[in-house]
Amino acid sequence: MAIEFPSLPYAEDALEPYISATTMAFHYGKHHRAYVDNLNKLIVETPFADLTLEEIIKETAGEPKYQAIFNNAAQAWNHNFFWHCMSPDGGKAPKGALLKKIEAAFGSYDAFCEAFLNAATSQFGSGWAWLAEDDEGKLRVMKTSNADTPLAHGLKPLMTVDVWEHAYYLDYQNVRADFVKNFIAHLIKF
Repeated sequence: MAIEFPSLPYAEDALEPYISATTMAFHYGKHHRAYVDNLNKLIVETPFADLTLEEIIKETAGEPKYQAIFNNAAQAWNHNFFWHCMSPDGGKAPKGALLKKIEAAFGSYDAFCEAFLNAATSQFGSGWAWLAEDDEGKLRVMKTSNADTPLAHGLKPLMTVDVWEHAYYLDYQNVRADFVKNFIAHLIKF
């Protein structure tokens, strides 16, 4: 079974002016597609060929001989998830139980946003910032390098932002903080 390249949940220009259609065409259409295509080539005739992305990630995490498979599977999954963490009408705090958990963990939604911004802007090099939940239901903001993902650490991702340069460089040049601030203020969707 091949891993399918998913459709975006909105048009490529739907996140403008915060993320341009040009950035989305490259990020989604080139980078994300390459991870899916590479993964499908790497898993042919392997024990991973019939597994889901989540299963491939869990089976290959921390295994040096499967590093290329892990990297492409995790990047495919991270991107699938990332697209759903944004909305043209985003930028709003969650409601209900998740908001209560955020307030309990961070003190307020604004304090969560500060912690999340700090994680995203302090990630050295390429990677991701996450809101994740552990098996006891506790929330944490974390950052991961390269293709790493909370799934590889037994955590449940709740929201993420991609801080690889391909996610923002065409629109924000080298000012990652502006990209993340706009993500939080205008695009974030829980």
